[in-house]
Order: sequence, then C-alpha cells, then structure tokens
Amino acid sequence: MDTQDYVLIAVKILGTLGLLIFGMRMMSTALQNMAGPQLRHALGRMTTNRFMGMLTGAGVTCAVQSSSATTVMTVSFVSAGLLTLGQAISVIMGANIGTTLTAWIMSLGYNVDLTNFVFPAFLVGILLIYHKHHRYKGDFLFGIAFMFFSLVLLSSAGKELDLEHNEAVLRFFASFDTGSHLTIIAFLAIGTIITCIVQSSAAVMAITILLCSTGVLPIYLGIALVMGENIGTTATANLAALGANTEARRAALAHLLFNVFGVIWVLCVFYPFVNMVCSMVGYDPQAGGQAERLPVVLAMFHTCFNVTNTAILIGFIPQLEKVVRWIIPTKEQENDNAFKLLYIKANLIQTPEIAVMQAQKETAHFGQRVQQMFGMVKNLLNEQNSGHSSDLFSQIEQEESVTDEAEISIAHFLEQVSDGHLSYDSKTKVRQMLREIGEIESIGDSCYRLARTMQRLDGQSRRFEDEQMKELNEMIKLCDSALTQMNVVLAEPKEKHDLGQSYQYENRLNTMRDKLKAKNNQAIDQRQYDYGLGTTFGDLVGELEKMGDYIINVVEARFGLL
Repeated sequence: MDTQDYVLIAVKILGTLGLLIFGMRMMSTALQNMAGPQLRHALGRMTTNRFMGMLTGAGVTCAVQSSSATTVMTVSFVSAGLLTLGQAISVIMGANIGTTLTAWIMSLGYNVDLTNFVFPAFLVGILLIYHKHHRYKGDFLFGIAFMFFSLVLLSSAGKELDLEHNEAVLRFFASFDTGSHLTIIAFLAIGTIITCIVQSSAAVMAITILLCSTGVLPIYLGIALVMGENIGTTATANLAALGANTEARRAALAHLLFNVFGVIWVLCVFYPFVNMVCSMVGYDPQAGGQAERLPVVLAMFHTCFNVTNTAILIGFIPQLEKVVRWIIPTKEQENDNAFKLLYIKANLIQTPEIAVMQAQKETAHFGQRVQQMFGMVKNLLNEQNSGHSSDLFSQIEQEESVTDEAEISIAHFLEQVSDGHLSYDSKTKVRQMLREIGEIESIGDSCYRLARTMQRLDGQSRRFEDEQMKELNEMIKLCDSALTQMNVVLAEPKEKHDLGQSYQYENRLNTMRDKLKAKNNQAIDQRQYDYGLGTTFGDLVGELEKMGDYIINVVEARFGLL
C-alpha cells in the first residue's frame, strides 16, 4: 500500500474512534436518564459500609457503562454533602471494577461479527426515539449500535492496514525491549498522556486492542498502555472537581492515588502477574501468535488489575482518606460567614439527574440561611436603643442582597440543568425548586422590611411598650417554628412529612394577626399609646403574617402544590 492508502485508513480509524466515543456517550447518557431516580437513590442512600459502597460503584458503572460518569457523580455527591469522603472512595473503587465490563464488550466486538445485530438495532432505535415515552430506550439502542458498529469498522480497518505484513511497523515494535521495565514505563506514560488528551479510556482501549489483535504490538506493551489508561481516565473527575469544594477535590485525588498505587505494585510484579493473566485465558506470551486471543487477555488483565487493587486497598480507606486530607488541607476561607453556593458547581453538571439532587440540597441550605437572617431580626427587636441596632441592621441589609444573589445563582443552575435530558419526575422537581427559591427570597425581603420598620422606630429613639414586645416576640417565635418546620421539609425526603404541621403554624399566625390587630386598634382608641407607635406595631404584625404565607408557599411547592 502507498502513503495515500495509509492516510485514508488512518482517517477512517480516527472517524471510527469518534463514532465509538459518541456511541458510548449516547448509551451512557440514555442509561443515566432512564435510571436517574434509581441512581440518585443508590448513591444517595450509601451507608458507611465500605463493601456496600464498592458494590454500589461497580453496579452503577456496569449500568451506565462509564466509570467517568460514576466518578463524576460521586464527586458531585461529595460536593453536595450527600456522601462522605470515605464513602466516595469506596464507590470509586467499585467504579474501577465496573468499568472492566467495557473492555469485555470490546473484546466481544472484535471476536464476534455483530453486523447482523447493529442494523436492526438502528431501525428499532430510531422508531423508539420518535416515540415520546420511549425516547431514552431509543437513545440507548442507537448508542450501543453505534458502539458495536464502530468496533466492526475498527476491526475492518485493522485488517486493511495489514500491519502484520508491514516490515517497517514490525521492525519498529520489535525494536522495543519488552523485557525492560523502562520500556513498560514508557508505554505506560504514552497510554496516560493519550487518555488525558482524548478524555476516553474506551477509545485508547480500542486502539490497544486493534494493535494487539493485528499481532504487531506485543502483549506486554499493550498491557502497559492499559495501565496508563487507568491513570489517564482519572483526569475527567479531577478536571470536573477543579471548581468544586475541598471534599470533592479530595475525592477526585483519591481516584488518582488509587490507580497510581495499583500501577506501582503491578510494575513490581509485572511479568509474573501478566504471565498469570495470560495463562488464565490459555495464551503463551513467549510463543506469540494467537492474536485473536489478545483482546480477551487485555480484558482479563483489566479485570484482574482492578479487582486485586480494590481487594488490597479497601481495608485502607481511612488511611487513604488521611493522605488526601493532608495533600489538600481545608482552606480557612471555606469556613467564613460569606454566602456561597456550597453544594452545586456549574462545571459538575455531567449528569442532569444527579444535579437535581444537588440543587435540592442547595435550596435547603438557602432556607437555613434565611432563617439565620430572621434570627438577626429577632435580635434587632430586642436590641432597640442599645447602640448595637445599627450594626445589626447593616448585617440584615447585607443578607438581603445575599438572598437576591442566591436566588439568581440557583435559578441559573436549574436553567442549565433543564437544558439536559431530564425525566418527567426531575422536570417537575426543577419547577418546584424554582418556586421554592422565589418564595425563600421573599422571606428574605420580608426580614429586611421588618428590620427597616424596627430601625425607623429606633431612629426616633422610641421603643415598644412591654406588652407589645411580649406579643411581637410570641409571633416571632411562632414564625421561627414555622421556618424550622419548612427547613426540615426541605432537607429531608418529603415522604417523611405532611402539610398538617405547616398548616397549623399558618393558621395560628393568621389567628394571632387578627387578634393583635384588633387589640392594637383598641389600644390606640383608648390612648394607651400614640397612633405612630400603634401603626408601626401593626405593620410588624402584618409583615410577620405575610412571612407565614411565604413559608407555607415554600412547603406547598416542595409537595408539588404549584
């Protein structure tokens, strides 16, 4: 073959790899969308049992066919405070085991002619895509058909290259000393760098299988590339965690350290370990030949490597956790009192279904922050004419600006999430949360109006009568109880609660408002205090009742009563 033929085949291989990556991404996304709520529950209900965490990670990765997706989900959960670092590490270990299924699927694609499966899958897939209720099933079939079709094309391109009869290529690979650890480390580095660049270990695995199956790449060098892919694939989670909080960055680093440790111990026993794996599938690395067995050898090595590495390290999760905490210490500014989005990061929207849960966690934090703001209002009432009221009012004024910013930030995140493919259940949750954050921001506005009214009275060097103070404190206490119940409903699964208690607080606030307003009007008529003081008192009572309306609106939105 001349140079032009090689260029055409190279272009075909690159295009096929693009098709493979697209197919796997499409299949993985469809699976995540179909199983979105189940994935959230599987990862969200993790316990401290490291073995269950490992099995969960393996199961989810087998289901979505992407260790990167599982790892990014896990990093997102750590960022959202839904998983501890120790739990995340166990899930990541399981994800490394689950991803070995991909290698087995690829080895199947090289050894079995899947053409007869691919085209019917395309036909059924396109019919399902245009059926509203089965769209994700169609996406899954299309994705898996693209993946297998690309493997068929890749195998065909490998045969066209006819590398096993190309003397120049054979001499090139023969020039490497497969018995030298330096050669193994060099190919390991190549596998790492290529995987980091293309951000797909599956694509690099496909190239490795292609070169090995043609017989030109010795199995030792192919396995070195596979080891490099294990390190390179950690780049996805580490990149996603760059803008996340400290715990998320630690989880991503733990993934890297886990794989690096595995590569180090395998290098120490490289040749005996590889020979053992080869003997398990009946391949003799010294004799050569039997190129059709090499894809299976690579898949078997990938499985043995990750299973053994997990078996070694699963008992040392606490120690690994200490190491990553030492490498990435807690930053002091993360403990300050300034508002920031704690649980959601735009760069972690890899899985919209999981992002919905993160947004709910952030909404709950928003509600807690507003209740803290209400606590400042309570203090302001009891600090009248004390000299501290101006500072308190300034803090409340600042908090009001923060609530505006928080509403906009969370709403923007939810809009980004909505751009992804969401299940009907998750779309409903997004609508509910948009209503929730709007009403929570209204509670912040109400707090500011209460503070402004109190500060206006303080500016006149006046204060309420003792009876008025007692009544206002009672109503404030009732509002605070309603806020506490609201935050409990936001933070916990709504199935654990009902609307009854929140409606009781709302009814009591309405009753108290009517009672205090009538009593206030009577006191003004009887000249117990002047009209100005009575009007200010009435304004505060009315605003507190209005806050109760906002609170019940949040709770109703949480229960889907839009």
